[in-house]
Amino acid sequence: MWLWLAAVLAGLYLLRRWHRERQTVPGLSEKFVLITGCDSGFGNLLARQLDARGLPVLAACLTEAGAARLRAEASSRLQTVLLDVTSSQSIAATAAWVRERVGSRGLWGLVNNAGIAIPTAPNEWLSKEDFAKVLDVNLLGLIEVTLSLLPLLRQARGRVVNVASVMGRVAFFGGGYCISKYGVEAFSDSLRLEVRHFGVKVSIIEPGYFRTDITSSQNVEKQFHRAWEKLPQETKAIYGESYLQGFSVSLKMMQKKCSSNLGLVTDCMQHALTSCHPRARYSVGWDAKLFYIPLSYLPSALTDFIFSCLYPKPAWRA
Repeated sequence: MWLWLAAVLAGLYLLRRWHRERQTVPGLSEKFVLITGCDSGFGNLLARQLDARGLPVLAACLTEAGAARLRAEASSRLQTVLLDVTSSQSIAATAAWVRERVGSRGLWGLVNNAGIAIPTAPNEWLSKEDFAKVLDVNLLGLIEVTLSLLPLLRQARGRVVNVASVMGRVAFFGGGYCISKYGVEAFSDSLRLEVRHFGVKVSIIEPGYFRTDITSSQNVEKQFHRAWEKLPQETKAIYGESYLQGFSVSLKMMQKKCSSNLGLVTDCMQHALTSCHPRARYSVGWDAKLFYIPLSYLPSALTDFIFSCLYPKPAWRA
């Protein structure tokens, strides 16, 4: 009897959740959304997706070439701006540009999507500058963009959507990427508590492995080899050539498992912007739901063992 009761209650909960999440915010055609990192990948697809739905999109691109390609693929509603999230001057100029366009309506949505993954390598192979390069884009840039636009978001009682990663839950490779995504999780959680009193909602997107420019195995492998070449001979001897080769094999295996269906991620972003009841977190992809997120709750000894099976082994071991 108790089992049946639990099943009924679970079913009612899921039905209620499904009903709530289907409720859409009215007046979307008048709600401005700024998306960073629209040259390619998730940002580019989301900009076109929201534009097709009738939202006025403000697409921030790093390059003029990327902005021109996006304008050619979208309607006249979509507007582009050049933004370098590592430059305070560029961020201030973009905030002023946004303010001119949204006027008294404020900014409904901010999607912090801009990000990079390299330099990445074993931590010992990298310098402080290598870590800073990634953190400046993925974390510090995201924070500064958000803070500069927070008054406009508060004015519209709008939404902040921050792109984190499953690597913000578990980290098994070196460099600034995982660190930055852990930081995005923490910043988003604290911000959500602070701005909820003003009607602003904050959502985190946690994709698994998807095939984008920043996950290109060719780019990562080239950078990995460059980091290897800079190492002193003593360090190379400790790791060994087999470590380098093993990494290349692991990288290619991971690349094969990457999903090319970027729409899974952008659909979650769109839901966070348009639903009356957005989720605080969206875990996207079966690898995220069934492997990485559950793994993050297991004891560290177990996760260390699992990841060590995927890692190449150095030549010298204690």
